[in-house]
Amino acid sequence: MSNEALVKQIIGIMLLMLGRSVAAADRPDDAVATAPLDVADIRHVMDAFHHAVTTHDGKGVCDLFLDHGSTWVTVLSDKAFAAAKAKNAAAQKVRVSSYQDFAAFVASTKSVLDPRHDQVQIMSDGAVASVYFHFNFVINGKVENRGDETWQLVKTPDGWRILAITYSSSPE
Repeated sequence: MSNEALVKQIIGIMLLMLGRSVAAADRPDDAVATAPLDVADIRHVMDAFHHAVTTHDGKGVCDLFLDHGSTWVTVLSDKAFAAAKAKNAAAQKVRVSSYQDFAAFVASTKSVLDPRHDQVQIMSDGAVASVYFHFNFVINGKVENRGDETWQLVKTPDGWRILAITYSSSPE
């Protein structure tokens, strides 16, 4: 290796190390990437959501959300969107609704509901959190919808609340 190549390599390593220390310095001392207590508390919110859905507890679903400004967004997969457009030219790929609409469905349906999720990834700094996972929404023992879902949560004085749920939708 030439001296010039060696010098460039050393400078590159030094810049990389400097960049890491600058990034670390930008993070507050008390900020941690996904504290174990946050993970446990957020999993509790997810379990409470599952329980509320399976027991048709619409109020229980609502209680998990930050009351003002929360959103519920469905994004059809390309295949599902094409099928929807074939049935109805006015079909929308992205639909914004509300957790209250979902809670009303949960409370009024006679169907057996079982939202299942796996590959859960939780990130938090103790004030805000993001959860990403794959889901299957099972109704009366049959997978009726599947996709990926993301939740944005905020930590209030009363605990973690869901601010937004956005999910891809690939109905069966």
